[in-house]
Amino acid sequence: MGDRRYFVYIMTSKSLSTMYIGVTNDVGRRVFEHRSGSGSEFAKGYRVTRLVYVEEYEDPNEAIAREKQLKGWKRIRKNELVRAANPNWEDLMPAEWDPRPRNN
Repeated sequence: MGDRRYFVYIMTSKSLSTMYIGVTNDVGRRVFEHRSGSGSEFAKGYRVTRLVYVEEYEDPNEAIAREKQLKGWKRIRKNELVRAANPNWEDLMPAEWDPRPRNN
């Protein structure tokens, strides 16, 4: 049970105008869901597809508390958080990454 990991993540639109903050136990799968339009109605509607920030936790309650904390911050503070870890706001998940099993 102690080897489970939880992630708080921030995604943004291509223009960086919209942010989405979420929590998951599988960042790759969750990013794929957002990019394919099945992640959330908000992310789908605003085309939030770029993963720009991730934090890792062992305790799901800590991850959920952090997600809520970040959601309560003003945009400028969220921008500073992302910029400190990812100055160029680069996409941290390759666009071609796909978590579905491949049949060879």
